[in-house]
Amino acid sequence: MPHILFVCTGNIFRSMIAENALRHAAGSDAPYIFSSAGTEAKTQVMVDIVREGLLKRGIDPTGHVQRRLTTELLDSADGVVAMGLDHAEFIKTHFQREVKLFNEVAYGRREAILDTWEAVPDYAVNPLDRDAHINRVVDHICTAAIPFLANADAI
Repeated sequence: MPHILFVCTGNIFRSMIAENALRHAAGSDAPYIFSSAGTEAKTQVMVDIVREGLLKRGIDPTGHVQRRLTTELLDSADGVVAMGLDHAEFIKTHFQREVKLFNEVAYGRREAILDTWEAVPDYAVNPLDRDAHINRVVDHICTAAIPFLANADAI
């Protein structure tokens, strides 16, 4: 069965959501194996708003364990998908591989899904905008799971 690996920075937000949302959307007869990793994956805890947003959609991320991107993980995947332009560049620089972006597969747009600090630079003192961005990202990735699956053979 083909394996798709999603990559972001910490592996507790965008790539983790993509892994779980795609697994959920594909259902028990999924034609793919989905996993995720982070370019840094420093020990961090998944924020409650992400967990709650997934649980509201019937997706339980409780068993998720952060992983750092390695050559072995890349080699185990049939397709690698970056969540941001920086992740695609990191993979190209460190592993000499060209990868597609999540939005590129789902919607044909080479467009990043921004991390919270990129979209809301003052996120530490601006909880309303921070939480709104996080909710938008959860919604976007979960909604994009269906078109992503329809286009996944292009990875």
